Amino acid sequence: METWRIVATGSFLLGGLVLVLVGMAQARDRKGSRPADVKRAAFVGLALVGIVAVLVAYVLPSVAAWGVVAATAIAVVFITMVD
Repeated sequence: METWRIVATGSFLLGGLVLVLVGMAQARDRKGSRPADVKRAAFVGLALVGIVAVLVAYVLPSVAAWGVVAATAIAVVFITMVD
């Protein structure tokens, strides 16, 4: 496996896990939410991160893979910095 794929996958996983945690926190903060809602948000988020990570690691061309990483980084910065 090429080095750029390993770096891109690791970078995506780091950002993706942050986004999953933010999604879980938002599910918890909703009015009338149950613990099952938070678990469902975690399951769906982790499944999507896992699928995209496999695509970045094995399938996507370099431009698309780095585009996904950049979009994830932008989403993390935007979500965590917006007040």
